[in-house]
Formats: sequence, C-alpha cells, structure tokens
Amino acid sequence: MKKIGLFFGSFNPIHVGHLVIANHIAQSDLLDEVWFVVSPQNPFKEKKSLLEDYHRLALVNEAIEDNQKLKSCDIEFSMPKPSYTSDTLAYLMDKYPKYEFSLIMGEDNIKSFHKWKNYEVILKNHSIIVYPRMGVNDKSVAKSEIITHKNISVLENIPVMKISASYIRERIKEGKSVAYLLTEKVEKYVDEMGFYR
Repeated sequence: MKKIGLFFGSFNPIHVGHLVIANHIAQSDLLDEVWFVVSPQNPFKEKKSLLEDYHRLALVNEAIEDNQKLKSCDIEFSMPKPSYTSDTLAYLMDKYPKYEFSLIMGEDNIKSFHKWKNYEVILKNHSIIVYPRMGVNDKSVAKSEIITHKNISVLENIPVMKISASYIRERIKEGKSVAYLLTEKVEKYVDEMGFYR
C-alpha cells in the first residue's frame, strides 16, 4: 500500500516554505510521496491576485520537477465547487484504491478542523500529519482535544520558515527581489509572465 500525503493549498505562488515542509515529511518514514493538491478558485471569493488554476499548477510542477517524492495533483479542478476535503478524499480513494491517503496540515488548521465537513469521517479513515506554524500559540493547539486522537501525528523537529505567499506577492508588486523565497525556475516563470505586478 503506497502512502500518500496530501498537502492542500492555493500555492499562489508555491514557495520554499512549502517545499521544505513537503520534502521533510516525504523523507520521513510516514509517507512514500507528498502530493501538492492545488485548490481551484473559490467561486464565492473574489481574489484578483489569485492566478489561474493551470498557472499555479504549472508553478508547482516547475518547483518539484527534480524531486521524485513530490507530485502535483489537479483533482479538484474538475470537481464541483467549492470543493470539500472529504469529497476530494472520497474521489481519490475511488480513483486510487491501492493508495493510502493522509492529510498534511499546519497546526493553525487543526484548531478549526472540527468545523470541516465530515471531519469525523476524515479522522476515522485517514491519518493527519500536523506541522508547526510560526506565530501559532502552541498551548491552544496542545489543549485541543482532537490533537490526542490516535490518527493525528504532530511533527516537532521540522524546519519552519515564516514565509507567506502574500508577502511574496507584495514584494513583487513593489518591484523588490524574491530571490531565495522561490525556486529559480518558479521565480523565472513568475517574472517572465509578469505575475503579481
């Protein structure tokens, strides 16, 4: 049974913070691969700064093409919107019956996990790998009862950087360098396409 970790996000754009976390988890004994699940634009939210789905997918592919353990996934592009994680998991399990899927999420998300659609079903059928987020109050997460569930693993020794896609977009808009925040290939693609200016 191949073990796949699903890392959901808009990846607008994918940056080194995402890659460090995904690679670290992919190299652990928990998983065989990590898939970046690129989320489509939410039809109920107006986000002028959000690139088209296929551009964000292309940026993910540029960023990970040299790493055999990291893959991109556009499964949600063809699903009804808004897409719920429980529906995506059901779809993936149907499509890949021989794979075992886990969720990868930041500790800020685990606090509100009980508000997700069918969260009990997700928790029953999938493991959840939680990574630390800078600036999150650890005590509030530790106090959360859900964190003690047998299907939740909290990773501690993982390099975490305080980098956000919104910070990168702002720097590009201001004409400042984003060197080292993006991989060279992603930076080149963003620059050539004139994104976020």
